[in-house]
Amino acid sequence: MKKMIGCCGIDCEKCDVYIATKNDDNALREKTAEMWSRLNNVNITPDMLYCTGCRCDGVKTYYCSDTCKIRKCVKDNGFETCSECEKMSSCETVAMIHNNNREALDNLKNFSNEENNEDTYT
Repeated sequence: MKKMIGCCGIDCEKCDVYIATKNDDNALREKTAEMWSRLNNVNITPDMLYCTGCRCDGVKTYYCSDTCKIRKCVKDNGFETCSECEKMSSCETVAMIHNNNREALDNLKNFSNEENNEDTYT
């Protein structure tokens, strides 16, 4: 499961785009494109919505692959997730996610704890 936690802590397995990609669900992809277009005031088409997960190999949405500041920061610093960064608790960029999605922050805390436990037992 760890690979399905995004750099910011969002659970990719709960993302409609990931679910639509995994299940080849064009109806969900169309519904999500319509909703995301409305929420972001941009034109998002269903063919833009394919993703295999933030930290997994494979296709990503344009936003995740090319414009996500959080993912870029994590990759540039050689981290797996924000949980490895000592500045996470004061980072305004990832706070945009965590202020609206407490589960994402909890996922990163759990991810960090799992990593520490793995080091102890190897």
